[in-house]
Amino acid sequence: MSQSKRRKNWPRIVLQWGTLLALVFFLSGLAARVFHSTEPADPEALCPMGGLEALSTYIMRGSLPCTMSSAQILMGLALALAVVLFSKLFCGYICPVGTVEDLFIKLRKPLGIKTVSPKRGGVADSLLRLVKYGLLFVVFYMTMGASELFCKKFDPYYAVATGFKGEIVLWMALASLTLVLAGGLFIKRFWCKYICPLGAASNTLKFYLPILGVIALWWILSALGIRLHWAVLLGAICLTGYLFEILRKESSLQTLYAVKNDSKCIGCGLCSKHCPYEIDVASRSGRITSVDCTLCGECVSSCPSDAVSISFRKGGASKEASRWTKYLPALFSVILITLGLIFRSEFELPTIDERWDVPEGVKLETVKIENLKSVKCYGSSMAFKARMEKVRGVHGVRTYVGSHSVVISYDPAKTTAEKIQEEVFVPSHFRVWSPDPEKLSRLKILTIRTEKMYDKLDLNYLGLQFRQSGKSIFGVESEYNCPLIVHVYVSPDEDLSEEWFREMVNKKVLQMPVHGGGVKETPVDFEFVRMEKGESFIDIDTYLHRMFDPFSAEFNGRYPSGDTTVVRKRTEVYASEPQFIYEIADQNYEKPIIKRALPFLSNHLSKEEGVIGVYLALNKELKPSIQVRFAAPMTAERVWELMTLDKWTITYKADDVREEDARLKFKSPGICYPYEKE
Repeated sequence: MSQSKRRKNWPRIVLQWGTLLALVFFLSGLAARVFHSTEPADPEALCPMGGLEALSTYIMRGSLPCTMSSAQILMGLALALAVVLFSKLFCGYICPVGTVEDLFIKLRKPLGIKTVSPKRGGVADSLLRLVKYGLLFVVFYMTMGASELFCKKFDPYYAVATGFKGEIVLWMALASLTLVLAGGLFIKRFWCKYICPLGAASNTLKFYLPILGVIALWWILSALGIRLHWAVLLGAICLTGYLFEILRKESSLQTLYAVKNDSKCIGCGLCSKHCPYEIDVASRSGRITSVDCTLCGECVSSCPSDAVSISFRKGGASKEASRWTKYLPALFSVILITLGLIFRSEFELPTIDERWDVPEGVKLETVKIENLKSVKCYGSSMAFKARMEKVRGVHGVRTYVGSHSVVISYDPAKTTAEKIQEEVFVPSHFRVWSPDPEKLSRLKILTIRTEKMYDKLDLNYLGLQFRQSGKSIFGVESEYNCPLIVHVYVSPDEDLSEEWFREMVNKKVLQMPVHGGGVKETPVDFEFVRMEKGESFIDIDTYLHRMFDPFSAEFNGRYPSGDTTVVRKRTEVYASEPQFIYEIADQNYEKPIIKRALPFLSNHLSKEEGVIGVYLALNKELKPSIQVRFAAPMTAERVWELMTLDKWTITYKADDVREEDARLKFKSPGICYPYEKE
C-alpha cells in the first residue's frame, strides 16, 4: 500500500487537532466571547506536568506551588494512570507540542529536508536521552525547593500560549522553542524523545515497579535513622528511569499494546516507516513493548494487511475486533481527561496547611472565610499566614487558591470566629472619580450594609460598578462590622435610593472595557443588606486627604563619630540646616503604576548625600505630588538631574547593586520651596 493510499488515523487526528483548536479557541478569548465567560483562560489550567510537580511538592513539603490546584493534580494523576495501565496516551494524542512535531515530520518532504536518525541504543541516542532526565531533575528540584513552577520558565507551549508574557525566562523559552522547531525538522519527535521532561516522567512511570523499590528503600533508610534529603530520592528516581530506558528499553507491565501478527505481515516495512518514534515495528513479533511507544496507532493505520492491531491479547486482535480496538487509546484518553474534569471540583488540596504554637491539650476550632481574591498563589498564602501568626489565639491556616478561601484554626478560649473575621478584613477605600475642589466644597456620605466583601479588592470592584453607573459617586470606603459598613461619597445633589444600591451591589459580573476593544468580565458575589437612614457631609479637603494613600521614605547615612562611623537618621543630621522640598505635581501620581515605582526612585536617590526623604503627598493645591526633601550639598538642579537619568542605581543587597532603566519619566521640572517644619 503506497503512502498516498494509506488509511487515515482518524482517532489520533481528531484528538490532536481537536485539542489544538480547543486551546486556540480558549486562549485567544473566543470562548469567553461565545460563552460570556467571566474567567480568563489559564494556559496551564489542565497541565499534567504542573500537576505532577504540584503533587510531588505537596507530598514533600505539604504545600502546593504557585496557583496549582486540584485541576492540575487530577490531570497529572490521569496521565500517570494512563501510562501505568495503557501507555503514554497524553504524548500520543493530546500534547500540542507533539502535534507540532508531527506536523514537521510531514513538512520534511516538501522542504527537501533529510531525516537524521540517531541509532536507538547508540552513544548519541543514549547521551541525548540523558538531557530530558537532567531537565526532569532540575524542574522538580527547583519547583519543590521554591514552590514555583520552574517548567513555566522554558515550556514552549506556555511561552506561545501566553504570547511570551507569562512567567518565562526569555532565553530559555526561545531556546526550547528553537529545539522544537529546528530539531523537529531533522529528527522525528526530537523534543519528545530527547528534551521533554514530561516525556522523561512518563517513561519513568512505565518502570513503576523499580521506582517503587527506590522509594521504599528511601523510606526504609529514613526509618532506620539515615536521613537523606528529598533531592537524593529525586535524583535516584531520575537515574533509575534513565538507566531502564537506555538499558532495558522495553516496558511489559501495561495492559494495552500494539501487537504485530507475523502470519499476516507481508514485509512492506510501512509500520516502521510511519512510527513517529522510529520504533522498528517491522522486525518485531508480538507485543510492541518499546518504552517510546505511545499507542498512537500510526503503525496500525499504515499496515495494508492488518498485521498490526491494538489489543489486550498477546496474539493481537482479530480482524473484526481490530476495527474497534484501534479506537481504544483515543477513547481511554478522553475518558481519563473527562474523569479528571469531573472530579477536580470534588476536592481541593490546600496550597498551604500550617500550624504553629498549638497549646497542649487545647481543642482548636475552625472558621472558613471565602471570597478572598488576594489569596491566589503560594506567595500570597504565605503572606496571609504571616498576618495570622500575629493574631492572638490563631494557631493554624489552610489556604485554597482555587476557591480563594481560607480555613483558620483558633483557640476558642482566646478568640472568636467574629474577631478573626475582623482581623482578616482589611479596611480600604477606592476613589471612583476625583472631585474638583473648585466646584464642590463638600460631599454627601451615604451608608450601605453588604455581605461577602472581606477581600480588599472587593471594594475596588464595587467602586468600578459605581463608576460605570454614570452617577456622581466619587468614592467608597469600608469599615468592619457585621454586616459590612460601606460609606459612599456622592455629590450633594445626587439622589440615590435603596433599590438602586441593591441592584448595583447584587450584580454578579463586573464588565470593564479593555484597551483596544472588548470587555473583561470579572465574577463578583456581593450581597446587599440594607441602606442606613440619614446622611452626613464632609468637606472636600478632608475627603481628599482621607482617600489619599501617601508614600514616605526617609534615609539614614554613615557619619564619623570619633574614630568610627555610625548610622544616623538624616532628619537628625540636617535638623539645624536649611531644608527644601523639590516638588513635581501630577494628578496621575495616584495611579498604582506610579506608586509601585516610588520605592525604586527613593532607593536611587538615597545614595546622594543631602537627600533626606522622598514622599508622595497632596500639595497645597490638593494635587498628588512627588516631593524630595533635601539640604546642602544637594541642590534642586541636581535632584532634577538624578530623577531624569535614563538609568537608576538600585541597591537590592549590600553586594547586589544594579543599573536599571528608570521606572518613571518626568517631562517638566518641578518647583522648589523651603521645607516647613511641623
